[in-house]
Amino acid sequence: MDKISVSDARRVEAVGKRVRLQGWVRTRRDSKGGFSFIELNDGSCQGNVQVVAPGELPNYEAVVKHLHTGASVSIDGEVKASPAKGQATEVLATSVELLGDADPETYPLQKKGHSMEFLRGIAHLRPRTNTFGAVARLRNQISKSIHDFFQERGFLYVHTPIITASDCEGAGELFRVSTIDPDAPPKVDGRVDYSKDFFGKPAFLTVSGQLQGETYACGLGKIYTFGPTFRAENSNTPRHLAEFWMVEPEMAFFDLTDNMDTAEAFIKRIIADALKHCGEDMKFFQERVDKDLLTRLESVLNTPFRRVPYTEAVEILLATGKTWEYPVAWGKDLQSEHERYLAEQHFKCPVILYDYPRTLKPFYMRCNDDGKTVRAMDVLVPGVGEIIGGSQREERLDVLEARMREQGLNPEAYSWYLDLRRYGTVPHAGFGLGLERTVLFLSGIANIRDVIPFPRTPGNAEF
Repeated sequence: MDKISVSDARRVEAVGKRVRLQGWVRTRRDSKGGFSFIELNDGSCQGNVQVVAPGELPNYEAVVKHLHTGASVSIDGEVKASPAKGQATEVLATSVELLGDADPETYPLQKKGHSMEFLRGIAHLRPRTNTFGAVARLRNQISKSIHDFFQERGFLYVHTPIITASDCEGAGELFRVSTIDPDAPPKVDGRVDYSKDFFGKPAFLTVSGQLQGETYACGLGKIYTFGPTFRAENSNTPRHLAEFWMVEPEMAFFDLTDNMDTAEAFIKRIIADALKHCGEDMKFFQERVDKDLLTRLESVLNTPFRRVPYTEAVEILLATGKTWEYPVAWGKDLQSEHERYLAEQHFKCPVILYDYPRTLKPFYMRCNDDGKTVRAMDVLVPGVGEIIGGSQREERLDVLEARMREQGLNPEAYSWYLDLRRYGTVPHAGFGLGLERTVLFLSGIANIRDVIPFPRTPGNAEF
């Protein structure tokens, strides 16, 4: 007897096998003919396998007829070809063992629709729903595709620190890491003395592994990081989290065009793999979440990305005559409403905007000869807006130091980073892709809190 998953039991190749299935009861329906139908799911796929439990089972009256939604069971039986429409197989049970019951009076997941907001309040149980099972499987596939894409192209996977003394973005929205007693901090000249702290200086949770990633790219060629990042931005929006996952490739001897080419191929690979390996879940998202999802993804997959300078994008937005919630002007950052208009209405395809004003972007982006813009790029996709941000990095030591001072940063604090420009500097580039925004894009789900297992947002660190 083989112990197999529900996913395998649903395949026609399983017919004739004696198997053991273990999972959770979605529904039980008793027939007047003296047997019961059990819909069983174990998280391996979207669909359930139908188990036919005959009345001749020794515990039929005592156990089978009292199985509740959410109960866990172990079922032995034979996989049969199913006469029912819409399913290739069913399992004729020879034994049904109850492992753990779920009290129908208190179990919150019954056979009815639940709001996403309600399910956020029971995040420890929501993986058992169709929606969150699909999200978890899609997130897993995207993560695999990320590794496959870079490994196949000769990138090295590098683990950059979660605790850092460097602020990559210069935004100041950082979570502090400290062992100092907040009720009795050591002080010098009336200020907290961080020389007495664990690391001997102020330390924070990272917002990006980019700077450390550059050190490896400038010695090993092509690398990528993939891990958790943190931002203490007090944003209660459907697009922001305090803890999220980022993948950040860094590539020596790459310019901005190389960067764009890699980013486009990367997104298309992720989409192609999701459509190929998560077909049932993607169909579920299409039917239950976003009716246009598959059409939109196929279009992105099969359409070349438009490459448009920031200045031209601003001119397009100004020419619409639309009243925007956030006014458009050269030198201002584009907001989600502007990005989505460009991708969804004007160009009707993914867009890579590039050459942004230098005042909008961090110190490490390469300055253009015009003195006004930097070699930055943002990839915009329909349905989400920005999904990738990146740039060619500034490889000239004097320009980089000047940019640091321009943004109020002390170059001495980044001496190790500047060494990359002192010793064998090379043109290099990289970008960052947020995993959660990618899951939003591929699932059609509206709120980023619903594509990460346990969302961390202002005022919320439950579970």
